[in-house]
Amino acid sequence: MTQPVDLYGTAYGNFAAEVLGQVRRETYGEDFGQSSWVTGDEYRRFFRLLGLNAADHVLDLGCGSGGPALFVAREVGCTVTGVDINAAGIRAGLAQSQEAGLRDRVNFRQADLQEPLPFPDGAFDAAVCLDVLCHLADRGRLFGEWHRVLRPDGRLLVTDPVVVTGLVSREEFATRASTGHFEFGPPGVNERLLAEAGFAVERIDDVTENEAEVSGRWHAARERHAAELTRLEGAETFAGLQRFLATAHRLTRERRLSRFLYLARRPKAGGSNG
Repeated sequence: MTQPVDLYGTAYGNFAAEVLGQVRRETYGEDFGQSSWVTGDEYRRFFRLLGLNAADHVLDLGCGSGGPALFVAREVGCTVTGVDINAAGIRAGLAQSQEAGLRDRVNFRQADLQEPLPFPDGAFDAAVCLDVLCHLADRGRLFGEWHRVLRPDGRLLVTDPVVVTGLVSREEFATRASTGHFEFGPPGVNERLLAEAGFAVERIDDVTENEAEVSGRWHAARERHAAELTRLEGAETFAGLQRFLATAHRLTRERRLSRFLYLARRPKAGGSNG
């Protein structure tokens, strides 16, 4: 039986370790503290799709250690609030925002995305949820909560990295899900639930290639630094994370699990979500 592996506690708890910084640079090319499948070039494309500008207040749902939130604040000049349940990730984000001199525009709050968000109605101009959706239960209800905190005409961009588009074995599912709670679904489910929550779904893109490339580079970078990472993480965690990354790479390369982007908008008052 596949044993659980603490990907996020390892990444966020050891965020400042030089070896993990080197692995991120080798994995992504451009290290802004990410621990998902998002590269700098891909995130810049997301900014353009969302139409972000300096006047926007963006909510980063599942912000991890805060790197992407700080990245969008630097690139666009907007205000960003990041929320995540992982305390080590929030501590890392706060430390980075202080070091970068961005505490006036970037804030982080520890919060459980499964609970009602600690924000008033219509508080944000845009929201992003990057490769986190698969870890959340009852996503139809969550979409409704995200709809609530967006202003009318507010935009939402979500990526789901585990849409089932081929045959996947029980063992492969177990290994792919070894880093925490996972929910896998077929094409069509996310767009239906977004529409039911009141969103107008404007765009759906297949962005599997980025996950296939990043997972392969991440696995290879970690292999090159195996001795240091084993000392940092322990042999069992190192081996478990390598199995996880190898499985993610194989399934996406073969398009048996796919990653999709969903761009949606909360309609203006009196508008249609059809």
